[in-house]
Amino acid sequence: MSSELKYLCGFGNEFSSEDPRCPGALPKKQNSPQKCPYGLYAEQLSGTAFTAPRLENKRSWLYRIRPCVIHQPFTPIEAANFTNDWTSNHPNPNQMRWKPFSFPNAGESINFIEGMQTICGAGDPTVRHGVAIHVYSCNQSMKNICFYNSDGDFLIVPQSGNLRITTEFGKIDVSPAEICVIQQGMRFSVSVNGVARGYILEIFNGHFDLPNLGPIGANGLANPRDFQTPVAHYEDKDDEYSIVSKYQGKLFSAKQNHSPFDVVAWHGNYVPYKYDLNKFMTINTVSFDHCDPSIFTVLTCSSNKPGTAIADFVIFPPRWSVAENTFRPPYFHRNCMSEFMGLITGKYEAKEDGFMPGGASLHSMMTPHGPDAECFKSASEAPLKPCRVADGTMAFMFESSLSLSVTKWGEKICQKLDPDYFKCWLNLKKQFNGIK
Repeated sequence: MSSELKYLCGFGNEFSSEDPRCPGALPKKQNSPQKCPYGLYAEQLSGTAFTAPRLENKRSWLYRIRPCVIHQPFTPIEAANFTNDWTSNHPNPNQMRWKPFSFPNAGESINFIEGMQTICGAGDPTVRHGVAIHVYSCNQSMKNICFYNSDGDFLIVPQSGNLRITTEFGKIDVSPAEICVIQQGMRFSVSVNGVARGYILEIFNGHFDLPNLGPIGANGLANPRDFQTPVAHYEDKDDEYSIVSKYQGKLFSAKQNHSPFDVVAWHGNYVPYKYDLNKFMTINTVSFDHCDPSIFTVLTCSSNKPGTAIADFVIFPPRWSVAENTFRPPYFHRNCMSEFMGLITGKYEAKEDGFMPGGASLHSMMTPHGPDAECFKSASEAPLKPCRVADGTMAFMFESSLSLSVTKWGEKICQKLDPDYFKCWLNLKKQFNGIK
């Protein structure tokens, strides 16, 4: 993973790329000529319906050595790590916090697919509505294996360890404090050097987009220029590969006798991409009160209800806090949205103890939450002067309008759920005495 990769910049752009080993591989004037340059096959990958409005239409044309259709039949894989069954575990409205999820045990060899586990979710991929949240923990590269998700998009958030993700469009390096989005149907393989751990948000509805900025104006939050898409890089290998498909929440595998990453050139606007969270332009108060967390939204997947997201990806990066006469940490609240939080590095300001990198928390719909007793006391007594918040820290939130159900693995099997989480609020004392 040491060699530096090249990328194309921008979000939602119409890109084109061809491997420099084959100049002129992209056909001129048309998408599907009678004979493609270099004897390549033309193949379209559609991310939306053909008739979707032009501004929403997502598709790319791939020019490859062999079309994807050349493979043996798919057969089921017996795997217990994925599920879309949200009814097999009893509902639990309590605040939940997980200690850091485990790395593979010594002597185990676990790749990215094998190391994924579903924590919670809602909805059904067969009707293209819902989300799922997974964690991954692996120490083995995917050798002659590729994976694609028929159910939706993956937003991958590394917490520990670097990933090199080989896609049909090219190679992507992703490190902690960066994210990568692999959209529905895109084939990819993950290589690691040592152990790696992180989080994945899967959406069944549509695709991620940048949030509207409204009164903020034309600039701010995640700027489109900072998103990066790989350049074409083909493999011409006649080895046996396993193609693993996630379809309706189950895994299937098919064999083929050539590399799936044989795309010599491509063009379109349906692509994988990465983003460096350190480039996020934070918007915050300069007068009084704590702003709602929506101002920290990086990417969103909207629902049919305006202003309400199937899923938002929100971060809480280092920033200045200058609010006057204000309790500065997050306020106590109950929310009609579900909030799943993870910590990439550092200490989260509202709960500096107990919430650790590689762990997580879930505050379900209308379940009350907020700063713990120690945070409330120190923030209530702190001198109100400009100060830095979250230096050395990167926390994030997957927020959804859906009511998330926790899986058996998430609540019991992983053995990481903290039974004492509720105690962090029990020392909040009555301060009311009837005197103003």
